[in-house]
Amino acid sequence: MPEIMVMGKLKSYEKGTTFYSIAKEHAAAFDAPICLVYFNGKMTELFKKVEKDGVINFITCRDSAGHKTYVRTAEMMLIKAVRNLTGGASSNVHVRVEFGLHNSIFCIVKGTEVNDAFADAVRKDMERMRDMHMPIGKKSLPIDDAIELFRHQNMQDKVRLFHYRRSSSINVYTLDGFNDYFYGHMLPNTEMVTLFDVRAYKGGLLLTVPTRENPNELEPFKEEESLFEQLMLSNTWGDLMEINTVADLNDKICTGDIKDLILIQEALMERRIGEIAQKIHDRKDVKIVMIAGPSSSGKTTFARRLAIQLKSFGLRPHTIGMDDYFVNRDKTPVDEDGNYNFDVIEAVDIEQFEEDMSALLDGETVEMPTFDFKIGKRIYKGNTMKLEEDDILVIEGIHALNPLSTNALPKDRIYKVYISAMNSLNIDEHNRIPSTDVRMIRRMIRDARTRAHDARMTIGGWKKVRDGEDIYIFPYQDEADSVFNSSICYELSVLKQFAEPLLYNVEKKDPEYHEAKRLLKFFSYFLGIDTENVPVNSICREFIGGGFLG
Repeated sequence: MPEIMVMGKLKSYEKGTTFYSIAKEHAAAFDAPICLVYFNGKMTELFKKVEKDGVINFITCRDSAGHKTYVRTAEMMLIKAVRNLTGGASSNVHVRVEFGLHNSIFCIVKGTEVNDAFADAVRKDMERMRDMHMPIGKKSLPIDDAIELFRHQNMQDKVRLFHYRRSSSINVYTLDGFNDYFYGHMLPNTEMVTLFDVRAYKGGLLLTVPTRENPNELEPFKEEESLFEQLMLSNTWGDLMEINTVADLNDKICTGDIKDLILIQEALMERRIGEIAQKIHDRKDVKIVMIAGPSSSGKTTFARRLAIQLKSFGLRPHTIGMDDYFVNRDKTPVDEDGNYNFDVIEAVDIEQFEEDMSALLDGETVEMPTFDFKIGKRIYKGNTMKLEEDDILVIEGIHALNPLSTNALPKDRIYKVYISAMNSLNIDEHNRIPSTDVRMIRRMIRDARTRAHDARMTIGGWKKVRDGEDIYIFPYQDEADSVFNSSICYELSVLKQFAEPLLYNVEKKDPEYHEAKRLLKFFSYFLGIDTENVPVNSICREFIGGGFLG
């Protein structure tokens, strides 16, 4: 009998015992559902069985990997429910899992009307699956057999996706006779997806699930109208360019249409920046534009491209970074580990910032600071500024939308922009590419190029970055007058050649190895693109280099 170390205790289990059984045995010790395990350091699904001695560590819904597993399984149940209601494999009804909104996933259903009655029927069928404790299986098929299986199920997106896969086999998940492919782990049965809701929303279905922070309750859906509009705009752009999935992008690369695609994508982004500049110009009292967004959103390049557009409207923009208002290093807050914490708003001298901005709005001349990161001090070099009639300030920083940054300033003189890389490209119709993955990859490449950081450092520090965003950035995105999506449909094919060598340098002994391995598998879906066709003013250049704006 294999001996297993679980929560500090050694216990013998019959060979063939599932990790699910062991998880149920220890579930009471955790305040969130167990979704996966680490077995001897390898992330493992719960339906797998004990065959040898080892050590188990549990992964719950409070962990990123566990929460994604819960969401992914709920998505499979929704897709299965839609197929049950619309004729199964012979139907021309297709579910496209689009993007996340707070604690919900927005899905488009093509080929049938989506209304309240349909959404209610989907939810009830998912509840039926949950209450019947249906098993979810996994099988490995030769790639040709998998392609034929998905062709039979009328999933042409997967047929086209696997055309570009070099692996000899594909893992297929099964639920009550329904087969699907998912990029990532799954729960072993439907009974574990205890909490969810489905409702009709904006012509599609909205699947609501618990958050990582509150995994045992279903919080009400939070409306994010501006965010939703920009995500749908990106979908419209995708339809226009005929780029919705990785296979679409790979097809363009193979047919030699990638140059035109890049030019169209950049033209659409420039038009959107121009629309924001028009709105700012039309608000005659605005003298300050505040730009904020999470890490690796492309804030610097966007601010400079926006400044160029503002010039085309006859304004004279001046770009400023809120980083120049950091407090001196001896006053910088530290985190629980004793490291400097530049993400908290207390790291910025808000009082001095507001004093300078107020003086500029009053027509006074102000000497502007520069933060010297080498010595850790704010210094003054005699650079003065005075706002004339057509002058306007373009200010970017992670706290730019926080009301505490501008409480002392008149609201009618400020225009706020939220920017983030809200990815709209999917692996296939059922597998989303998380925006956080795109931003982490961007940051990894930029950190290696500009800070000599390796992939381990970026991956290892990413949770802390994300935790800071949840506190200091995302709660204030509703403060924005405009939202800009900096995601570029072709960028992952460009980033691939920069990211892969960094990821291959992460070794098995490193804690970041599993994440690096996951990202390497992710990049295997993409064909590469040479950088020579990427415009020098593209937001992509802020991360790969070779631009003149970022």
